[in-house]
Amino acid sequence: MASISHSAVAFGGASASDLLGSSSNGVSGVPLRTLGRARLGTRRDLAVVAKMRKVKKLDHPWPDNADPNVKGGVLTHLSHFKPLNVKPKPVTLEFERPLIDLEKKIIDVRKMANETGLDFSDQILSLENKYQQALKDLYTHLTPIQRVNIARHPNRPTFLDHVFSITEKFVELHGDRSGYDDPAIVTGIGTIDGRRYMFMGHQKGRNTKENIQRNFGMPTPHGYRKALRMMYYADHHGFPIVTFIDTPGAFADLKSEELGQGEAIAHNLRTMFGLKVPVVSIVIGEGGSGGALAIGCANKLLMLENAVFYVASPEACAAILWKTAKAAPKAAERLKITAPELCKLQIADGIIPEPLGGAHADPSWTSQQIKKAINESMDELMKMDTPELLKHRMLKFRKIGGFQEGLPVDPKKKINMKKKEEPIWKTSGLNIEDEVKKLMQQRLDAKEPSVTSQLSGMDEMMAKLKREVDREFSEAAKAIGLKDRLTTLRGEFSKVNSQDQLVHPALKDKFEKLRDELNKGLSAAPNYESLKYKLDVLKELSKSKSLAEKSNKGATLKQEINKKFAEVMDRPDIKEKYRALKAEIENVGVSTVQDLDHELKEKIVKVKREIELELANALKSLGLDVEVVKSKAKELSEQTSFSDVKVKIEELNDEIKEGIENVVKSSDLKEKIELLKLEIAKAGKTPDVVSKNRIQALEQQIKQSLAEALDSSNLKEKHEKLKAEISKTIESSGGLDGSLKRQYPNEDGSTYDEPRVEMNVGANRTFA
Repeated sequence: MASISHSAVAFGGASASDLLGSSSNGVSGVPLRTLGRARLGTRRDLAVVAKMRKVKKLDHPWPDNADPNVKGGVLTHLSHFKPLNVKPKPVTLEFERPLIDLEKKIIDVRKMANETGLDFSDQILSLENKYQQALKDLYTHLTPIQRVNIARHPNRPTFLDHVFSITEKFVELHGDRSGYDDPAIVTGIGTIDGRRYMFMGHQKGRNTKENIQRNFGMPTPHGYRKALRMMYYADHHGFPIVTFIDTPGAFADLKSEELGQGEAIAHNLRTMFGLKVPVVSIVIGEGGSGGALAIGCANKLLMLENAVFYVASPEACAAILWKTAKAAPKAAERLKITAPELCKLQIADGIIPEPLGGAHADPSWTSQQIKKAINESMDELMKMDTPELLKHRMLKFRKIGGFQEGLPVDPKKKINMKKKEEPIWKTSGLNIEDEVKKLMQQRLDAKEPSVTSQLSGMDEMMAKLKREVDREFSEAAKAIGLKDRLTTLRGEFSKVNSQDQLVHPALKDKFEKLRDELNKGLSAAPNYESLKYKLDVLKELSKSKSLAEKSNKGATLKQEINKKFAEVMDRPDIKEKYRALKAEIENVGVSTVQDLDHELKEKIVKVKREIELELANALKSLGLDVEVVKSKAKELSEQTSFSDVKVKIEELNDEIKEGIENVVKSSDLKEKIELLKLEIAKAGKTPDVVSKNRIQALEQQIKQSLAEALDSSNLKEKHEKLKAEISKTIESSGGLDGSLKRQYPNEDGSTYDEPRVEMNVGANRTFA
């Protein structure tokens, strides 16, 4: 507060009206200013008292003093846009690091060429071609989160950069006429090819200082009201409007809310639908929420190739849905915020191309593409009269998200429609671990475990995990740019299956190459850790299931064997023989078996053999093979007599197997084996005559190739020498039983002792 106290001042009988009326000429020839200064200067009883109340200083972007006539107020925000004195530092994004290594190599080779004077032009050209190819591969398979990072690139050209590149003349207009001039939104009139436009857009800074001045492109209500004023101005004078969108969102502080941030945005939305001039909006960076839509209700919405347009940022969406900002890549994919996806949803009307490396790689070229898009869009819109223009703008937004039930589905859309599946088992690594531990604990705690119920629980969990793994693999393939190839190969394979044809080896080679590429690039996928963890859990569950099945099978088999043994021993004839033999031994009255006579011993052995034979038949009825165990003394004698010969036999068998494997690895024979597998799989359990002939012909060709390969080596000679050595050894040992000769069954029931290698070609079929 300020108060002024002073005594009355006499003006020598002149009235106040006279003094005021003669203020220009002075009183009695004396100027009024001089008179006042002279009289006030002689008074000592004049006092001026001022009391200042302390208030909280307003935070940025609000100025300390909103009066434009005060020095140091808002006029300091109206600095002109000039080229930067210092070139901005290059910024490398995370996914661009492989390109930096190639750039360093090119620089090093050029430096070496300059220092040594040698000609490295071929090496430099090769590295540059490799760099261009890597750049092309990288920027043609960008993920949504990578496009978000490009849209936020610090060196990305701003609204004014583009405007000064595409206009011949541009005059910036300031202020909303009700507050201060918000530097986060820039408006002005410019010309393109002689046609006047009203330009308005969000303006970010090109460095830290400019970003602070421009509030990082986040407007306050004054910015939107300034844009609204220019819309009315353009509508009155008939200037087409071009808006540039590049903001993370409206500035959401307390002061903005107090001044009506939401009301300002809503007013802009309502007004833009009633403008009688064409409106074109271009998203040059990121368009966030209502802050972008406040100047984006246009007849045509165009987007740069790497721009994004969203209702919530991926980080905010991830924090809400997954409780962590680290899930931003997943959120960016689900939100459908990139230009291609928004065009498919008919929210955006066109995509403006960018150079490889983003708009900051060649800003001038990008600006020319924007200029071309503006001219084409305006040529189309300027042909419409006012009612048609307003209807066009209204229908553009009315069709977004619209659908009607009962209409037939377009055949083109129906091709890509999937059958209704079960909901994807959404789980985290912790949930998987808890489920597995819970299942294992149930197995341990169960007093009478039901193997069947445990296996069914494992099957259900493994099915869910397999669906998760398939989904993770699809995401990984998409991230490393192999999804299109994978889809194409799946289509070819489905076509072959639908036509009931054999899969050609060339198609199988394509699958193998794609699998190798996927395995090599899998570690670079963003979801690699999650995929690896789920695969490990799936492997552990598979092992546990296999052990449980073996345990179940063993327990079941044990019960069946005991049951068969009990049936054999409970048979009346066996019981009668056993009872008679026991009574006969008791009648003899001897204490040990050695004291029995020879006839009784033979009878005991005979009964024992009969029981063993019955037990063996019972086991064979269960599908089990019975092998008679030799006495230990006999085994020891055989091992002592023929140990050297056995070693040689094993060595020869290993050489034969190795030779056959080398032959099989040859391309021709491998292809024949693959074709044989396909023929057997196609024929099934009941092949027809044609299939049998094909299979037999392929088997004969494979056998002939193997025989020719083995005949060409010295394996046959080694086999003959070893055979002769075995015969001599058997003769010298008295012809024990020829146990060294390994017997192999023929198809006709006979046996032979030649070395034989069986090859499994699928469908439970083998050939030698």
